[in-house]
Amino acid sequence: MNLHVTDLGPLNAPVIMLIHGYSQCGLSFLRQHPLAETHRLIIPDLRGHGQSEKPLNADAYASSDPWAGDIKAIIDTLNLQNPLLVGWSMGGWVVNDYIRVFGDTDIAGIALVGSSITTGQKLPPAALAARTNNPDVAATAMRGDDLAANLTATAKFVQVCFSTPLPAEDLAFMTGFNMLCPPAVREACRTRNEDYRDTCATMTKPALILWGQHEHLAPAPMGEQALNTFPNATALIYENSGHAPFWEEADRFNTDLAAFAHDAFRHVKGAAA
Repeated sequence: MNLHVTDLGPLNAPVIMLIHGYSQCGLSFLRQHPLAETHRLIIPDLRGHGQSEKPLNADAYASSDPWAGDIKAIIDTLNLQNPLLVGWSMGGWVVNDYIRVFGDTDIAGIALVGSSITTGQKLPPAALAARTNNPDVAATAMRGDDLAANLTATAKFVQVCFSTPLPAEDLAFMTGFNMLCPPAVREACRTRNEDYRDTCATMTKPALILWGQHEHLAPAPMGEQALNTFPNATALIYENSGHAPFWEEADRFNTDLAAFAHDAFRHVKGAAA
């Protein structure tokens, strides 16, 4: 699998891996680039997304093994020591996939941003209803071959990630990179039904659970379920954000993430500090 990976910051700095969400790509984290002054930022485009390889068979996305294997390959290829894994939305599922397959021994901790530890039909009922009943969140046309309908649904989906209307330039930019994800990949990703609770309950490393007060894609029951499952979890809620606090409240997010990372790395024997 050929993966496009952005590698920023000093090679010997503590590592933060930023893992984007459904239909997005590494460009989602442009406002986190200032963290590269003090950290090594690893920002992959997930399989099927952005500039990475895009197999169209559903088996390439349907289970934990391929997703976990990609993250492990990045860690091994770049010789990353005890990275902090940060997953936004579906990227949080990929973090959970990694823990399910490889455990948490070789990471410093995790942060889940607008994400969950159950997916699809296994979500908390209130969260599942909220995601199903909002047509801009369900965005079923994003998974179809009608290009005009797909593009319209994608633009609405991008906007519903934010609590306030995006400037036209930002909306166009984000819609553009979302359109790099083929409908078949979107279908396979969006229809996963996973329950990671048993895996998460065994995690020994710290977990930070973040979500926006004005969430539509990952409403509070999803964050609360994660908070109540990880043994060493703390939560931060962003009052002026929707699904993307790292964009809407970037300065606060970067400060919070750096502080959490500092504590996580400090507790890892032999990790860069």
